[in-house]
Amino acid sequence: MSPDQTSLPVPTVELPVMLVAEVQDSLLVVVHDLNRLDGLLAHTMEKLLQRFTSASANLADPSLAASKEIEAVRLVLNAAVTELQFQDMASQLIVHTSKILQGCAYRLAAEAMGYEDGEAVPFVEEVPERPNPVTQDEMQAGSIELF
Repeated sequence: MSPDQTSLPVPTVELPVMLVAEVQDSLLVVVHDLNRLDGLLAHTMEKLLQRFTSASANLADPSLAASKEIEAVRLVLNAAVTELQFQDMASQLIVHTSKILQGCAYRLAAEAMGYEDGEAVPFVEEVPERPNPVTQDEMQAGSIELF
């Protein structure tokens, strides 16, 4: 009779608590930096969109309507605004990565140090299963696939 495989011991690795704490701190610093990057991208994209919209409005002057060169510039500006959609995809990737890193940081701490009775357990959403929430790899007007 063969021994039941579920009763086999699970291999473990002992890590110094200070090492675990340092790794957890580093993971949380990266999460913070990713959140700052997301804010910077959002701010930059908002400003770019305002500038493109302003430039497009300036080119809408009726006295410029007959110019083929101005029409070409308008088309380029409209394409540039469409390409700004990358900020939304970048933001989704940043949020996804942050959740994974934060989940790893808290799980690492819980596994290494455990929780005492009455100690608050940090709330962390379940780590996403999909490796990449954004599948878009090119940008065209009206063609965006986010989930």
